[in-house]
Amino acid sequence: MQRITNKMLEAKSAYLNKITNSPLTPYSKTESGKFKANIGNYHISYAYGGACVHRIMNEGGGVTTPIAYGHIKKRELFDKLCAYIDGIEYGKQLKNN
Repeated sequence: MQRITNKMLEAKSAYLNKITNSPLTPYSKTESGKFKANIGNYHISYAYGGACVHRIMNEGGGVTTPIAYGHIKKRELFDKLCAYIDGIEYGKQLKNN
């Protein structure tokens, strides 16, 4: 079984942002030098030895966890993330037919 790395999770979240037309980074710098949350961005959060997919939901940087609640093992998150992406792609195929 292949070991799941942070880089693999980051690549999946980048792909998820691409297929959902979401911002590619969680925050961007404004002209005044302050940081602004990019609403809709998916990114990986790491804590407690696990990982979680977060999606920014408001201008204050508040997030939701659309795939799993809390930080889980990387392997489990990777599998769920792949299934989530497959569902989005399948939905797009149905819409286009």
